[in-house]
Amino acid sequence: MTSLFDAMMPHLLVVPILLPLAAAAGLLLVSEAHRSWKAAIDVVATIAGLLVAIALLRWTHQHDGTAAVGVYLPGNWSVPFGIVVAVDRLTALMLTLTGIVSTASVLFSVARWHRAGVHYHTLFQLQLMGVNGAFLTADLFNLFVFFEVMLAASYGLLLHGSDSVRVRAGLKYIAFNLLASSLFLIGVAMLYGITGTLNFADMAQKIPQVPAGDRGLLHAGAAVLAIAVLAKAAVWPLDFWLSPAYSAAAAPVAAVFVMLTKVGAYAVLRLWTLLLSAEAGESARFGADALIAGGLLTLAFGAIGMLASQQLRRLAAYSLIISSGTLIAAIGLGHTGLIGGALYYLAGSTLATCTLYLLVELIERAREMEAAPPMRVDHADHLPFYLERQDREEPVDDDVLVGRAIPVATAFLGVGFLGCALMIAGLPPLSGFLAKFSMLDAVFEPGGAQAASLQPGTHWLLLGLLLGSGLFSTIALSRAGARHFWAPHGNPMPRLRIVECVPIAALLAVFAALTIRAETVLDYARTAAQGVIAPDAYIAAVMTAVPVPGPDRKPRSPPASGQ
Repeated sequence: MTSLFDAMMPHLLVVPILLPLAAAAGLLLVSEAHRSWKAAIDVVATIAGLLVAIALLRWTHQHDGTAAVGVYLPGNWSVPFGIVVAVDRLTALMLTLTGIVSTASVLFSVARWHRAGVHYHTLFQLQLMGVNGAFLTADLFNLFVFFEVMLAASYGLLLHGSDSVRVRAGLKYIAFNLLASSLFLIGVAMLYGITGTLNFADMAQKIPQVPAGDRGLLHAGAAVLAIAVLAKAAVWPLDFWLSPAYSAAAAPVAAVFVMLTKVGAYAVLRLWTLLLSAEAGESARFGADALIAGGLLTLAFGAIGMLASQQLRRLAAYSLIISSGTLIAAIGLGHTGLIGGALYYLAGSTLATCTLYLLVELIERAREMEAAPPMRVDHADHLPFYLERQDREEPVDDDVLVGRAIPVATAFLGVGFLGCALMIAGLPPLSGFLAKFSMLDAVFEPGGAQAASLQPGTHWLLLGLLLGSGLFSTIALSRAGARHFWAPHGNPMPRLRIVECVPIAALLAVFAALTIRAETVLDYARTAAQGVIAPDAYIAAVMTAVPVPGPDRKPRSPPASGQ
């Protein structure tokens, strides 16, 4: 069975790209009148993608060195002339996170939100294709292509269920990302002009050989590309677009948008460690100080934003900024243990923010019902899709709250919100605390500061910001929790559907799994970080990939120069 899976594995690499592409094409053939069929196709395709990602995760975990890097040549051209798809531990981790987030989002959306506009499921699958492709591609131009596929789908999803707030936020979001994409393409062109290649591994081998006279242009191209990628990763001060856009989006859309910033952070980690590693000659660790400063400032800005926010959606948005700042700072510091802990924290915080966006929809529904005029209907279908209510009950007397049973809906939402708060703030006993402890332990261990190339006092600044962001997050989330769950409002609870509760409950179960299996997950994250910091195995696996000969022809090779 293992040998059969190893034989199938190279072909399995393209499934996370081809599956959502095929599903999107199939969904276009189904009429909008058959929404249940479209929802079923979307759910089945998304779950299948999650299963493939888990299979790739297990495969990379069972191998070491170059054997843990899978490479597929879709065009069957020799490297570096054709398209290359590659997976290692980091890629498999990001694919699995995408699968979990997207599965929870699509299940939640079939309760209501997929009826708010047309082509929701098609756009959803195209977005998955873009996100998965960005994680899997091994060349710069296709990274740009998948970025654009992802962003084009996100434009439509952001406007889903159109209202004036979404339209205003969407226009700003589109304008900013078009500008960032232009910078991305300029940076790619500059790097291609210097190195003569777009393949990650090939560029990593050629950058040390760049003549001294071209180093300035190389660094300029890298800086332009970095600005574009860091903007997509929501690094301060390029993060002003995130909170308005994500706060305006529909709940399941905002939940899956959580992965968009992670694509930017992944691109920074992959490109910086490959192209500007310690083996890059005079360009080694170029921009490290900028990454450290940007990450720490982003971490501080996110913490202040959390403390200043009153709305739950904005709290979720700023928690994303904190997560991005943590990872970017860890990347700049370049310490394997620190990046491993940051990846572990990234997994927990990503799932927590996704869960929080879904919970916000259910929590705020009660307030919308309270603000709506009294009405009585015989069927819930007479109400808007986003506002289904039960008959209003008599207000609860504050004096008789003691001893009164907690409604099941209130208990479910309260437990879910508590789990998200503990994960985001990094409080025990969940994995957020273990991840922050792991990061600080890596820096403060003997020789840790020197290994991370820390300037004097930087490790104390990192300590203060990690603890301070946790404190500010705790205050902000506790304040929001008290306002929504502790203070009695006397308003009826929203009607919770099973399809809305199942993805939230599943995400809470993943929280528990990340904590119970903390040693295994953290070990995987540290091994993934080691493979990224020392990318020799990745480079060797890509550069030695051999095209598969056909039954009656040889592998295609590029024509010789001058022909």
